Parts: sequence; structure tokens; C-alpha cells
Amino acid sequence: MSSGARVTLYGNRTCPYCGAARMLLKSRRIDFDDVIVSDDPELLEEMRRGSGRSSVPQVFVDSHHVGGFDELDALAKSGELDRLLAEPSASD
Repeated sequence: MSSGARVTLYGNRTCPYCGAARMLLKSRRIDFDDVIVSDDPELLEEMRRGSGRSSVPQVFVDSHHVGGFDELDALAKSGELDRLLAEPSASD
């Protein structure tokens, strides 16, 4: 499912919750930017500034901070993720 919204997942390659978040997004055919922060202090700091958190994964829909895997999963199950993805982006 390609939408006008930009989905960004900040994570690393070994975190099981990052893998679960990737699988959830892929299973729903949601295109996303997969940003690996483990080897790049600047990307990690970018994630921290946007989310206020240092744990991974951190998921954003456009500039809206969704949270980690648990929050992403809850939004997907409630249908709220689809609503967020359908909203016009701020850049439109």
C-alpha cells in the first residue's frame, strides 16, 4: 500500500522489535524508509530529537511520532494506522 504519507522506521539490524515492526509494515504493503541508527551517531541523535526516546524501533508517519513496535501494532489493529496514512501530509 503506497500512500502519500512518508513512513520512517529508525532501528537496528539485531533488535527483534525492529524486525517485528518491519514485518508488520511489509505485510500491510506500507512503503517505509528503514533508517539504521546503530552505526551512525547523527542518525541516532535525529531519532532521539524527534521521538524523545533512545530505544528502537521508533516509527514516524510524516512528522507524527507513532512510537515503538507496541504502539505501531496497536494502531494497526485499531485501524488508526490506516487513518494516519490516509491523511494529507503537511508537505501537500
